[in-house]
Amino acid sequence: MTRDDTTPRAAVPADVNSPDRIAFGLTFRQLAIIGGAVLCGVGIYRTFGHLLPAAVWIVAGIIVFSAAVAVALGRRDGLPLDVWLRHGFTLSRSPRQLAPGSARATSVAAVAGKTSVPAPLRSPVTAISPTGVLTSEGRAKVLIACGTTNIHLRTGGEQSALLDGFGRFLNSLTGPAQIVVAAQRHDLTGHAQAIVDHAPRLPHTALALAAEDYAEFLLDLDEERDPLRRQVLAVVTGEQVADTAARALTGLGVEAAALDGPAVSAALASAVDPFNPPVPGPRAVPGAPVTLRSTT
Repeated sequence: MTRDDTTPRAAVPADVNSPDRIAFGLTFRQLAIIGGAVLCGVGIYRTFGHLLPAAVWIVAGIIVFSAAVAVALGRRDGLPLDVWLRHGFTLSRSPRQLAPGSARATSVAAVAGKTSVPAPLRSPVTAISPTGVLTSEGRAKVLIACGTTNIHLRTGGEQSALLDGFGRFLNSLTGPAQIVVAAQRHDLTGHAQAIVDHAPRLPHTALALAAEDYAEFLLDLDEERDPLRRQVLAVVTGEQVADTAARALTGLGVEAAALDGPAVSAALASAVDPFNPPVPGPRAVPGAPVTLRSTT
């Protein structure tokens, strides 16, 4: 018995991003650290070797060589140890307070006993059009809200088709792109209220009672737990590429639609403060006047 559907597999090395090994199983960075320490030690010994006994130089050489090997081969928090130490040194010399003005002005204000106000966070987004095109770093970008699909529940042929379609989507991009997956707080109050409003229209009393009980369950879940929802956004460069990218993603069975200006503003506001639920209603695009229309 043979199977017509075979699951496609691609062998990807686990160390695909690791640097090349130059000699003795060491990378160029590791050889430079160890070799630099050895050369410095030899130069210091040739210059000042007559000042100390040979045993002292041997002990000092072993300590320095061991430290160089530890720095070259060691890792901390997923980083090479020399990179980790460099980041730590940079952090130790960085200012602890981000405030407007120069560092000298901030230090003078601190000496004088004045409290400086922290500088506001400057977003790289400089403009958002009503159609949803945002300008960041001088480039026009579009946000596409995407759904998800489960590839593991598909057959081998369907998985191959999905992978080929996703490859065509990536090849159709003409500029930098980013796929952002975020977990956000999900407010269940609106769902519970909709169930309560619809319960009296159900054809049977038992169904109405079950609906009300389910609404209470949602309210309890919203109060006692922290329900989350997953948001997937694809950021593509170029206004003309957005429609092509949305069609390519829709062809994969994924719901995809480009966001308009108010939706983009809401997405950026939620990214800045993801712990608060979004404000109901559309958000005004930056720069657009907000008016109040009287209904009387």
